[in-house]
Amino acid sequence: MSLVTDTLRASTITEGLNDVEVGILAGLCEIIEYKDGEVILKPGGPYTPSLYILAQGGIDVKVLAGEEESSLNVLKQGDLAAVITFVGGDSSEISASLYAVGDVKVLSLDQTRFKSLVETHPMLVYHVMQGVVRNVDRIVRIVNDQSAEMNEYICHANIHY
Repeated sequence: MSLVTDTLRASTITEGLNDVEVGILAGLCEIIEYKDGEVILKPGGPYTPSLYILAQGGIDVKVLAGEEESSLNVLKQGDLAAVITFVGGDSSEISASLYAVGDVKVLSLDQTRFKSLVETHPMLVYHVMQGVVRNVDRIVRIVNDQSAEMNEYICHANIHY
């Protein structure tokens, strides 16, 4: 298999797709390479309305906390990034910076090219968007769990005063 196909298969966006549909999607993807520490995306920076699927390396997701950036997560193969711009958001909705960890390769799925499948392959588009929603839902659940854990810690810490 190829890097593109392997990466797509590792992602939530292809969970409902057969091999032919994965091949169609693979034909729309472009591989973009980044060097260690290079900025992939940042708030207010240039962007393209594309979905990024991590193929190789890692992506450090950071947010501004005061005057410094704080790491939230490091993405792994198959993880999605730049979801908001892919689904129609603009750069003002980008809230995190993405940095390459090691030599990174991402698949870039251009929004316009993807939209071209609506007429010819509507179920493929439907299944991919289901996968995007599953990915976002997974992230929300993780953040909710972390928030609950932090609240629990704070509540127990306050009891001892």
